Amino acid sequence: MAYVSLSFLLFALSVLVSSSSAIQDPELVVQDVHRSINASRRNLGFSSCGTGNPIDDCWRCDPNWERNRHRLADCAIGFGKDALGGRNGRIYVVTDSGDDDPVNPRPGTLRHAVIQDEPLWIIFKRDMVINLKQELVMNSFKTVDGRGASVHVAGGGCFTIHYVTNIIIHGIHIHDCKPTGRGDIRDSPRHYGWWRVSDGDGISIFDSKHVWVDHCSLSNCHDGLIDAIHGSTGITISNNYMTHHDKVMLLGHSDSYTRDKDMQVTIAFNHFGEGLVQRMPRCRHGYFHVVNNDYTHWEMYAIGGSADPTIYSQGNRFLAPDNRFSKEVTKHEDAGESEWMNWNWRSEGDMFLNGAFFRQSGAGASSSYARASSLSARPSSLVGSITTTAGALNCRKGTRC
Repeated sequence: MAYVSLSFLLFALSVLVSSSSAIQDPELVVQDVHRSINASRRNLGFSSCGTGNPIDDCWRCDPNWERNRHRLADCAIGFGKDALGGRNGRIYVVTDSGDDDPVNPRPGTLRHAVIQDEPLWIIFKRDMVINLKQELVMNSFKTVDGRGASVHVAGGGCFTIHYVTNIIIHGIHIHDCKPTGRGDIRDSPRHYGWWRVSDGDGISIFDSKHVWVDHCSLSNCHDGLIDAIHGSTGITISNNYMTHHDKVMLLGHSDSYTRDKDMQVTIAFNHFGEGLVQRMPRCRHGYFHVVNNDYTHWEMYAIGGSADPTIYSQGNRFLAPDNRFSKEVTKHEDAGESEWMNWNWRSEGDMFLNGAFFRQSGAGASSSYARASSLSARPSSLVGSITTTAGALNCRKGTRC
């Protein structure tokens, strides 16, 4: 019954917002929408499964999730569904929040865990804040699983997924990431090398594949919250809560880097929240499925791109800001209208509130959208329940997550 009442409420609000004759004060209506969204999150937050979110319903119904951690790897969907992470490896417990030596990290630290050659499922003994002196360069077949603790990677370097495969990052608070200086960093037990100054991304994905970022909370980094470039593909970004940032997500290196034409990224069940400006995401060249996300804040635009990407937007909820010049969800960049009108950008089943609108383009070639389709969308009226627990979960040992 919660779904029915929420759906009806959102439908009614959308009708009110779209009807200028019925609204004397649009700002009050927007406030009402925000209140309804927050209320729906509180009311639905008691239930950890049966929400209609296929990822969460896959593992959160299990009261023994702590003893069955590897099951999470079977719950990925979208283009990153083949990300194994450390599913076939042993559990490694991080006991030490320190990061004193990027070349010779101490056993028990997160850095020591992620550079190992073997598959590992990495968990944390207790709550901790990890301030990385250099970016954290990960080796293949790793899962970083923050469930059961409150884990913050903050105030220094953050995650670098560089020329590797099969990575899962789940349940981590990632914020205030900064550029780190040039220096030696170990990326495997047998090798270290000289790394240049980092960009200060929360998660940087470079020429890597089979990557899944799920249920993380990301904010306030120097460059992007999540960037994927240089031929990266097979990526799912799901169930994350993103706030307080300018350039949120870049997918594709540059207009001239045509290797990104094969990029496929799923962006599903995320909440794009307060203090965000643009790039949710900004796409180049490849194929992007933006499905069942909740967009409650943007200052400039939500979804943009250049260099002829295929963008398939399905079942999202877009609440436009009050600024009448920022109602458009989309931004076609670095091209005149005669060019971008041929790009395949489609909106299907999206909900638009407070004057939001999506500028579609292209002839809608079925083959292009087939390559950009990665999962079945739910109705946009269910986005509130699907995304109610986006971000790092407050899972505690011995309780249902």
